[in-house]
Amino acid sequence: MLILPAIDLRDGKCVRLQQGDFQRETIFGDDPAAMAAHWVDQGAEFLHVVDLDGARSGRPANLAGLDAILRRVEVPCQFGGGVRSEATIRELLERGVARVVVGTRALAEFDWFQASCETFPGQIVLGIDARGGKVATDGWLTTSQTLAVDLARRCDALPLAAMIFTDVQKDGMLSGPNLEALSELAARVNRPLIASGGVRTVDDIERIAELGIAGCIVGRALYEGTLQLPQALAAAGAIGKMPEPH
Repeated sequence: MLILPAIDLRDGKCVRLQQGDFQRETIFGDDPAAMAAHWVDQGAEFLHVVDLDGARSGRPANLAGLDAILRRVEVPCQFGGGVRSEATIRELLERGVARVVVGTRALAEFDWFQASCETFPGQIVLGIDARGGKVATDGWLTTSQTLAVDLARRCDALPLAAMIFTDVQKDGMLSGPNLEALSELAARVNRPLIASGGVRTVDDIERIAELGIAGCIVGRALYEGTLQLPQALAAAGAIGKMPEPH
């Protein structure tokens, strides 16, 4: 299983939020590129970068920080937050992003999302953020009536690189992952699935890996030290590569 350290950007800084709440923010550094290099030095082979400002505004707002990361490290990065147009997807890929995460517009306009996946096969990741099992959008400000598992199944036939499932209520809380939801999704979709939200310990990593999950995004646990990246990599098998889409 692949371990992806998370770098969340807000106002050019590396931060972590609790349950996506901008009022519950912790700043962990003002140099995203240095943070990226730190995780790569510890063994990370893939990074997950999120533009929190962009997720709310609808267009990436921390591109300078992203560019600095891409110049500093040689490992692939996936990027999400405010990706709502084909032009933005293309721009991000041209900047050097390996995979682009799309969430809000995938739910709002499925036909557009399908066309985008076909235009950029194997380069788009579906971001499924869920609150109470239902898809949350617009930087988690809105909760839809669509079940996360229904969106995942609808998109499973598309040429996606992967799907990310984030339990909003778990994110940043260090309370353990939503294993039940992850298990259900893993059983219902064929695309590689990436877990996100709530990871705190090596035991959490091991439990997620036992579900056959392709990857796991880890954020606050690494920044606060409840989990060390080398430990997480060892627990996951340190494979370093995600299964190819099929």
